Amino acid sequence: MFKKLKARWKVNELNLVLIITTFALGGSLCGYAGRKILLLTGLDKGAAWVVLYILLITLLWPLCVLIISIPLGQFAFFKRYLIKVWGKISGNRDNKAQPKTRIAIFASGGGSNAQKIIQHFAGSAETAIALIVCNKPGAGVLSIAAKAGIPTLLIERDRFFNGDHYLPELQAQEIDLVILAGFLWKMPVPLINTYPKRIINIHPALLPKYGGKGMYGDKVHEAVIAAGEKESGITIHYVDELYDHGEIIFQATCEIAPDDTAATLAQKIHALEHTHYPEVIAGIL
Repeated sequence: MFKKLKARWKVNELNLVLIITTFALGGSLCGYAGRKILLLTGLDKGAAWVVLYILLITLLWPLCVLIISIPLGQFAFFKRYLIKVWGKISGNRDNKAQPKTRIAIFASGGGSNAQKIIQHFAGSAETAIALIVCNKPGAGVLSIAAKAGIPTLLIERDRFFNGDHYLPELQAQEIDLVILAGFLWKMPVPLINTYPKRIINIHPALLPKYGGKGMYGDKVHEAVIAAGEKESGITIHYVDELYDHGEIIFQATCEIAPDDTAATLAQKIHALEHTHYPEVIAGIL
């Protein structure tokens, strides 16, 4: 049951415990407050008392869980949860009632993949590119974000790997999904645990071949050509604790011509990335 809840709510083990605790404490506070209010009415326990009690706790429950969620750090989750519940109860499932899925794109370079993803979801009623995260000052992706009006977060190595991993900033932006688009740092385990099966990467080769530490950019294409491969391609996969190792979501291939170089093969790979990455992300959502 707990595994199903973890997957359904897209949270890690700690947050799942805190959410369940919030439900329990919120329910207790709601019941206590309901009884105290009814005592003020002077009603004897009977049918009318029971009806009023049920009505009271129904009205008080959302407020109580929100109050409890604040010190437990789960306010963002319960705000979104209650919006969804209200949408179902009221039958109002329009764009205002349904919160958007919020995506953070991590990138280290020019940002061509990030730009295609931004363009794909521009104007979407269901999905928002909420944050661009970059580890290189002056990287082209920062200019792309500025033109699109998307907030940026420039991160430092020590805090990313040894500090709080910038989780407070991601949680403040209510990030639901992390997309790696040419991000060259390995993701820390606490980040992976916070976003289980919600961090997606694209690799410029057909995994499991030509992956791992140091396999990025032209280095991948040079290795593929040197091995005499007849085709290459892209692999979109979930991120786990190892480089280029997580569960494969999608692959697409291209032929390698006898006169291809790393540069010409890179052009073919970029075409595949730009065509498929936004579509695959949309399919996952």
